[in-house]
Amino acid sequence: MSDGQDAGRLPSEETRQVTIDALMEHFANDVLDVEEFERRVDIAHAAKNADELKELLRDLPGGSNVPATRDVDSSTGVAHTREYSVTSGAHREEKGYVVAMLGGSSRKGRWTPAHKTVAVAVMGGIELDFREAVFAPGVTEVQVFSVWGGVDIVVPPGLNVESRGIALLGGFDHAGDTVGMSDPSQPTLRITGFVCMAGVDVSVRHPGESARDARRRRRVERREQRKRLRSG
Repeated sequence: MSDGQDAGRLPSEETRQVTIDALMEHFANDVLDVEEFERRVDIAHAAKNADELKELLRDLPGGSNVPATRDVDSSTGVAHTREYSVTSGAHREEKGYVVAMLGGSSRKGRWTPAHKTVAVAVMGGIELDFREAVFAPGVTEVQVFSVWGGVDIVVPPGLNVESRGIALLGGFDHAGDTVGMSDPSQPTLRITGFVCMAGVDVSVRHPGESARDARRRRRVERREQRKRLRSG
């Protein structure tokens, strides 16, 4: 669609929200300061056509293109950003192991998780980063066992995540960004297990996003959600 056509057409709410999400990402990465971020978000809410939304991103890294895939929850009508890859699962291993004893172990980058991954940490630490992982359809299971150790699990936005672990004198924490999608055709990461005097932390982060940046982004998103609720 040409710019002339965009200028005479009201932007869809999905396009408006994708633009705001991109501004949040630039704010989290310190490309925009607070005042400039809030100014652009106010303009995005008041934009009357798609060209005005494009202009808000034109001078930022990536220009006016917003590389986001959005799925809509059929039960709520809420759109969620999806940032993961899906494969047929034909070459996926049935079972995999990640073990850390008196040391550390990690899986990150581009990898295909096994149907079931057993993570064992004894006086050690494990990091499982699924942000660039390629998932097979259906359920991918991670079973955690940890004593005097820690397991950090990082997942991309939009991925269905189920967390049902047991912690004794420890913690089994899952800080999700959105309600899980109800579409059964989408991949699901199921995290189970048992920890004693240890901890499992499941967090949602964009590719390349640090834990600090993720906390900042969530604060901004909560602020935007409150603003949308107040505006009806």
